[in-house]
Amino acid sequence: MNETTEATGAVSGGLRVMLRLEGLVLFAGMTLLYAVWGGAWWIYFILFLAPDISFVAYFSGPRFGALIYNAMHSYMIPVTLLVLGFGFEASLVLSIAMIWLAHIGFDRALGYGLKYSAGFGFTHLGRIGRAAASGPN
Repeated sequence: MNETTEATGAVSGGLRVMLRLEGLVLFAGMTLLYAVWGGAWWIYFILFLAPDISFVAYFSGPRFGALIYNAMHSYMIPVTLLVLGFGFEASLVLSIAMIWLAHIGFDRALGYGLKYSAGFGFTHLGRIGRAAASGPN
């Protein structure tokens, strides 16, 4: 194991599979809930990739990029919006929360986890992209 792998502590084995399956369930569940809710699909398709705009923060360096990317790909903000949306019966807030959570689930199902400051390719679910090609998880 090299220093980068030790510094990034990526999950592996059956636990990695389980976390990716959880992501798939979250994506499917939020998308189904959005459909049952009667949300407009054009809003879904426009907002689905919106959290990935946070990638732009990597132009300021990997540490800041990881901080912003992780903030936009953590469950904390969208779950808070989901609760507030239900509590205040705010359909737009609920729609945004469901779409955001679906996006996070989709990313996690594909193996795009929360980022480490070692670089974009180092995630809690293992290495991705060029980082994956350069060595073991």
